Amino acid sequence: MPGIARKVLICAAVDGLIIQPLSSKGQRPFQPVGIRYGDNAVTVTPRDQVPDLADDDRPSFEAFGIIGLITVSRLSYLISITRRQQVAQIFGSPIYVVTEVAVTPCSSRTEAEESIRRTNRHLGKVNAPNSSSDNGESSDDEVEPRTSIADEVEDAIIDDDEAKAPSPRSSVAEDVIQRRGSYGMFARSWFSRGGWTQVQKRSLGMSNSPTLPPTPAKDATSSADQEPPSKESPHAPGEVSDLLPKLLQAVRVLFGSSRSFYFSYDFDITRNLERRAAAPMTEAPLYSQVDELFFWNRHLLQPFLSAGQDSVALPVMQGFVGQTTFTVDSNPPQVDSMRDSVELSNLPASGSQATTPGIKKSGERRPSEKDYTITVISRRSTKRAGLRYLRRGINQDGFVANMVETEQLLSPVERDDSSQVHSFLQIRGSIPLFFTQSPYAFKPVPMLQYSEATNRQACKKHFERLTRSYGAVQIVNLVEKHGVESTIGTRYENTVDYLNRLSSEENEPKTQETQRLRTPLAFEWFDFHEACRGMKFENVSLLLSRLRDKLETFGSAKWEDGKLVKKQGGIVRTNCMDCLDRTNVCQSSFAWHMLEVQLKDDGFDMSAQVDQETTWFNTLWADNGDAVSTQYASTAAMKGDYTRTKKRDYRGALNDLGLSLARFYSGMVNDYFSQTAIDFLLGNVNERVFDEFEADMMTKDPAVSITKLREQAIELCQKRVIADEKEEFLGGWALLSPNVSGTIKSLPMEEVVLLLTDSALYLCRFDWNMDKVSSFERANLANVTGIKLGTYITSTICPPHSDPSRNVGFVVTYQPGKHDVKRTNTRTFSSLADLAPTTAKGSQNEEGAKSRPLSFVGLFSNGLKAVTPERKLAFKAPYIDSSTAASGSPVPSEMQQITTICAEIERLVQESRLYKSGEEKKGMIERGDIISLEEAKKNTGLLEQLGHSIKKLVWA
Repeated sequence: MPGIARKVLICAAVDGLIIQPLSSKGQRPFQPVGIRYGDNAVTVTPRDQVPDLADDDRPSFEAFGIIGLITVSRLSYLISITRRQQVAQIFGSPIYVVTEVAVTPCSSRTEAEESIRRTNRHLGKVNAPNSSSDNGESSDDEVEPRTSIADEVEDAIIDDDEAKAPSPRSSVAEDVIQRRGSYGMFARSWFSRGGWTQVQKRSLGMSNSPTLPPTPAKDATSSADQEPPSKESPHAPGEVSDLLPKLLQAVRVLFGSSRSFYFSYDFDITRNLERRAAAPMTEAPLYSQVDELFFWNRHLLQPFLSAGQDSVALPVMQGFVGQTTFTVDSNPPQVDSMRDSVELSNLPASGSQATTPGIKKSGERRPSEKDYTITVISRRSTKRAGLRYLRRGINQDGFVANMVETEQLLSPVERDDSSQVHSFLQIRGSIPLFFTQSPYAFKPVPMLQYSEATNRQACKKHFERLTRSYGAVQIVNLVEKHGVESTIGTRYENTVDYLNRLSSEENEPKTQETQRLRTPLAFEWFDFHEACRGMKFENVSLLLSRLRDKLETFGSAKWEDGKLVKKQGGIVRTNCMDCLDRTNVCQSSFAWHMLEVQLKDDGFDMSAQVDQETTWFNTLWADNGDAVSTQYASTAAMKGDYTRTKKRDYRGALNDLGLSLARFYSGMVNDYFSQTAIDFLLGNVNERVFDEFEADMMTKDPAVSITKLREQAIELCQKRVIADEKEEFLGGWALLSPNVSGTIKSLPMEEVVLLLTDSALYLCRFDWNMDKVSSFERANLANVTGIKLGTYITSTICPPHSDPSRNVGFVVTYQPGKHDVKRTNTRTFSSLADLAPTTAKGSQNEEGAKSRPLSFVGLFSNGLKAVTPERKLAFKAPYIDSSTAASGSPVPSEMQQITTICAEIERLVQESRLYKSGEEKKGMIERGDIISLEEAKKNTGLLEQLGHSIKKLVWA
């Protein structure tokens, strides 16, 4: 495959880094590429302008490929693969897993040179004959379980003795590297990798598979590589994010020691066999041919791709690749088990066994035997990617969380052009509905979100995409039919029934494509917990018996004589709540059945292999389950002992309890920052996301586009709230407002909808989860007495909250009149009263009196002239969302948005008033602080500051 170098040489230059692509023999087939970094952008220097690398005094190191570039706080870092391990070979092409990366700063030559020297020294140590295998690959002698991003970040930050504090941000080093929450320290020790010894693992049937190599020891390389800029950096210290050290450690762990990213130099592992046959590999660069759904570093490589530097564009995929070989016999010995055991017991003790009819000697190979290779490839989708409780369900484009395509390849070891290669595909993914679950409970109740119409629309997109990609879809739903999971399971079933009815009623022209999309969705609800109660996981055979015919009807793809001779007719989509433990048990059962079908097609009957052990298959699928589980839930898969041994006992149950506790801790504490880092590395958000995280130690779930969700809310509020058809709707905005009406500060601030017509403005409080208006307040424009615009700071617990340029808003003051009302949606005949003042006669305006019930105070107010004070409506601009800013579309700043709204309100207020001839219209906008920084500091309570500090110690 042209355009991809096997190795690259990285060295420091005056203005950045120079990357020299190398051949597999260390030659230099391409000209070097230079990287220069400005304040706001990454510039890749043309090859002919890069100086030669003949100077041996320059510090340099060789890497196996480039993952990409990250830029945050105007500082850029190069991510390169420094260690790898071959885990499989497909069609003659080696497949590697990334085992270690170097993160090299590019802010100044001094930092880059020092980092490169450390990397070079470290590689010299690990590549020594007594410490590692040849060619820089990891040793297979030791095996440790896969580790989560969060656990590795904790260990790397604390245990790395050579990690240095950033010079311009000593407070960052103290806060992020040294100071940790006591609970976090306890949990990190309790759930350390050493918590389960190799002896315990073996007793549970857990293997030392070569596909799960050891996590490399912590060293000076990566932690030193990830230092924030020194004092020589031209960037101001205040611009460096406090979370930058933790982000760089997360990058190192995610792409390196997590061992979850795979690549090949000349084989596309992102496409299954059928898709590769439909679009054969060409001479085009590999990155341009891979499936973008599984291209995890596409955003990080964008600076190189935009500059046309194909030689360093190496796609990586997250998931799992495992491979093993086994032997089958087309004419296996059929010996009575009783006689077999007797004859074996009578064999000579000397070891010189006499030939026994029907019994194969040790090491003897029968002519009817054949060796096969089985490969399991799991591809994790980049869409709605993330961690367990933070990414659930579906998004508006029809992509679901934890979407994984798993392919099982079967091929003979001695393969030629006429050999048959079988490919069986399965998929897993979260229930395609909008729902959330709290991470603060062991078994949280699923909370459905948004309207039924919104859910149906997204679910329809999801299954249309699956049908276009895979054909007919068989749904396997493993959630409980009773208990906390039953609600979402029932909604799922009802939604599928609706989609099937809708498909049959549509009257579109009958084409092959429309007929394929209208194929009814088959829904099988198998209550796994009920069927397998008492650890009887073998009852999964009940599910297999129901789906056996469907599986065999779908079949598998077949490659023969260098071409695709058969396609898979459909796909089985399996889900439980997490799509991990129950799902993996069932998927391995389906895969084993299809393996038997494929081998039977080749003339081998697995049921006749009386001496055949299936440990190799169980181990391979258990490793696959552990990998997918670690990437989504930060721990290995539960029920893994059954997947490996097909047995279940109390030791497996105790192991699952430990995994549950580990998941509980990660979901509460570690996953929030890890999710933020994943969203940033995939390009779903820009670096503003770290300000958002620092503000509340949480991460937002863009299941529905913020922009689109706000547009839908504005449209719904317009329909529900504006009763007078004569009113002309002029605009609507989503803003923040105190949760108590009529006040300027009342925490928490909630997102509301402001509607503006030619005669009034409306403050609508909206239930964003249920898509309904909770209440609204109407203010007649003729009664507006003033508009104040300026700084609006409600908290000072973190820098984003204290920035006067971003914390802005306005306050509208008005005198309530007879047309100013407030309504609350209680779905009853009652409603809050109008806001019109009481007259001297003790009665309201005629219209308001009808809707206002007589109050206790009103009994004593007759004859008194009530004075109604002015009311205030306070609005604050929401921060520019990091996902919206990352989309590339122009987004007005917070001040620009507020200024535009105030100018429009002022214009309409002036037009609603009568002015005498020649009278000049007076401006209504007063500029000044609504809540200044000094005032906000005084009003920020000690308890609020303490609570945020504790969260920062634990979460960040």
